[in-house]
Amino acid sequence: MVSTLQNTDFTLLTADIKKWGLTLGFQEIGITDTDLTHEAVMLNNWLSRRYHGDMDYMARHDGSNGTSRAIPSSIVPNTVRVITARLNYEAPAARDSWDVIDDDEAAFISRYALGRDYHKVMRTKLQSLATKIAASVEGFEYRVFADSAPVMEVALATKAGIGWRGKHTLLLNRDAGSMFFLGEIYVNLPLAVDTATTEHCGSCRKCLDICPTQAIVAPYLLDARRCISYLTIEHKGSIPVEFRNAIGNRIYGCDDCQLVCPWNKYAVSTVEPDFAIRHQLDDIRLLELWAWPESEWLSRVAGSAIRRIGYERWRRNLAVAMGNAIRSEKVEVAAREAIGAALLATRLAETALVREHIDWALAAGPQNETVKLV
Repeated sequence: MVSTLQNTDFTLLTADIKKWGLTLGFQEIGITDTDLTHEAVMLNNWLSRRYHGDMDYMARHDGSNGTSRAIPSSIVPNTVRVITARLNYEAPAARDSWDVIDDDEAAFISRYALGRDYHKVMRTKLQSLATKIAASVEGFEYRVFADSAPVMEVALATKAGIGWRGKHTLLLNRDAGSMFFLGEIYVNLPLAVDTATTEHCGSCRKCLDICPTQAIVAPYLLDARRCISYLTIEHKGSIPVEFRNAIGNRIYGCDDCQLVCPWNKYAVSTVEPDFAIRHQLDDIRLLELWAWPESEWLSRVAGSAIRRIGYERWRRNLAVAMGNAIRSEKVEVAAREAIGAALLATRLAETALVREHIDWALAAGPQNETVKLV
């Protein structure tokens, strides 16, 4: 039965929305109002420090009272509530992340990107939830977001009681750690709102201390320009030399701050089939990935979040990781020579950007040891 905005029981509808969300496969649904005044001040301070680096879209939505991303109704008129959904992504059968990171011949890919592109999965589920609501309320207006627009998703999820912002700036949940995606629906319905939870980081600073590039410059403050996830995914140019050694074998993203977080002992494996590991990307050799021509890469990463960086940046990242393998004393000399030979074999066919990183990779082997590369 369809009701109008005037005669809808919004308390009952709120309960139904949460029930429908769980049925669709979300682990949690939270609802909040649209007041992000405090968060707008924090965002503007962060932008003023240029911590967003090349992500100019972060500063593209300035308004008279902060940024429009902090005013949901400026993005979607008539928005009075935001529905936030949480969806776990940790694959149950993935090779242990620390084992991969410690294996200098292997490629580490952030665990959220091992399966299907989360943008597609989240958007489909959120749209299904919105369609369900639309079938119940006449005059329902909405817009779905899946990391796809200027939405302050951590701030909104915090207000919606999904969790609290950790010192690494990601959302933390007492029952699920941080290994999950967030998605939002901006709505014109005055739904019942949830209460924000309390913070539970205490004096812990493990995420700050573990960061390979010290990108978490202070609790709750991230300089994206130093972050390996930013450098390997968002950054389009040459990776600054001062960060290349620290990148290690991380070719797409970095999970260190999450892996060391005590709350992630409660992380729950996903049951979402779309997040199943593809092409053994949880446990694959750098040399194997380097051997993929662009046509094969496009085929293998079709439908994956990885595809968004393009083949050139993929090769750039691999060249850095392979250079670190060449420099590693944990890698056998024969393996280092094979890696160097593979880089040299394709050097002239690469773009100028990739060639520059190959040249860095081939510049030197481990201290006091000669590696034959030509």
